[in-house]
Amino acid sequence: MTTFYKRFSAFFFALCMVSLVGCAATSTQEGTGGYVDDAVITTKVKAEIFNEPSLKSAEINVETFKGVVQLSGFVAQRDDAARAAAVAAGVKGVKSVKNNILLK
Repeated sequence: MTTFYKRFSAFFFALCMVSLVGCAATSTQEGTGGYVDDAVITTKVKAEIFNEPSLKSAEINVETFKGVVQLSGFVAQRDDAARAAAVAAGVKGVKSVKNNILLK
């Protein structure tokens, strides 16, 4: 009976370790906590852009990976692209902004 418990304990420990490693972040993929943080940052940036009266938020896309916000989409004026980047940079948690917004 003792060997059964030892084998079961070893199997359970190995299973736990494998499941923990499966949630770990890599350089190209985030862990669960990082994904949630980035989702919150993306939501905050979208809300700030939406609240900016000079910007058409429906034409600006926001994505976040490890705190780096990437803006894409289209605007009518170059100043609008710069304004969107400035708004995004002002959101708490944003490490940097990649502005890939194009002019129409």
